[in-house]
Amino acid sequence: MINNNICIVGGAGHVGAPLGLALSSKGFNVILVDKNKKNINKINQGEMPFLEEGCASLLKRMVYKKKIKATSDLSELKKCKYIIICLGTPINKKFNPNLKNFISFFYLLKKYLNKNHIVVIRSSIYPGVCDKIFSIIKSRCKNLSYCPERIAQGKSLKELPKLSQLISGTNEKAKLESSKIFKKICKKVIYTKIIEAELIKLFSNAYRYINFSISNQFYMMCKNEGLDFYKIRNIMRDNYDRNINIPSAGFTAGPCLLKDTMQLSSFYKHKFSLGLSAKNINEGLPKFIIEKLSETYNLKKKIVGILGLSFKAENDDIRDSLSIKLLKYLKSKKIKTLQSDEYYRDKNNIDKKVLVSQSDIIIISTPHRAYKNLKINKKKILIDLWGLIEKK
Repeated sequence: MINNNICIVGGAGHVGAPLGLALSSKGFNVILVDKNKKNINKINQGEMPFLEEGCASLLKRMVYKKKIKATSDLSELKKCKYIIICLGTPINKKFNPNLKNFISFFYLLKKYLNKNHIVVIRSSIYPGVCDKIFSIIKSRCKNLSYCPERIAQGKSLKELPKLSQLISGTNEKAKLESSKIFKKICKKVIYTKIIEAELIKLFSNAYRYINFSISNQFYMMCKNEGLDFYKIRNIMRDNYDRNINIPSAGFTAGPCLLKDTMQLSSFYKHKFSLGLSAKNINEGLPKFIIEKLSETYNLKKKIVGILGLSFKAENDDIRDSLSIKLLKYLKSKKIKTLQSDEYYRDKNNIDKKVLVSQSDIIIISTPHRAYKNLKINKKKILIDLWGLIEKK
């Protein structure tokens, strides 16, 4: 074991890889362990497997300096003092946490651990999960720390140095050792209890998810009354600071906000009424759009073009994307569709300008900057969820 070595499990993913790069740039030797062999090969060749601002050039430098490598061999962690867990914590089709594989992993991890290891969980989990994990590994290692990730996807290298890092642990050694590595890459560390850190992570994402649902509910209300939500929103905000932070409407999805809101609901025995209402509003928006269009148009005789497939702008990640759910919903209704995206690659994608010319109805489902200046004929039916295109 080398004190300067860090192993990141789930290291070829959206959370683990940027963290590994940040740590390697501060002098640590980083081993990224992952099951995704395609991503492993790309990383070892100095190629980022997904978009993450600033990571492509840094990866090339760190691979050249032999400060970072990727592997599928979990036994590599024996060389490392610090083991950071960045595994996914998904929800199932009924929106309940599905942590079976996550928790089972620690039975596998246990056989590689010793008393000197520092195990750091970075994944989003609900209160009580750390206690469960500690009960699994404590006979081999008592140094368990929970240090949740709170980065906006795509902005890891920019946000890590600016954001405070929560540090919690089962003992003082776990907390102090974890803080040693995060102090290298974060502006500030804040020590909390484990349950406090677990809740802070979930509260933060649920707060954002609910805020977005408010605007989506307002958008639906306006559509039902034949009104322009963005005109009303602009007037609400005009010289009235109390409304200045009301978000735009739009598809609210991705691998964090919905999932963590539902984890919080599960922890609260499904009595989290605000979170459940937000889920119904946000997840119901694609169906609402199609049903409203169906009231006016025979969609079986129309071609519907979907502009943007990723779950957020300027990104290539389609995990839990409502744009994809919209596309599947249209196809299930046997409605002809066209699709385009600036970053996510798919054999069925076409150029955005071709989509605009060939579609009868155009839905801007992801607000990529490239769509802002598109010229769209007034005869086309445009659904601009995000208020991206200024009306003239």
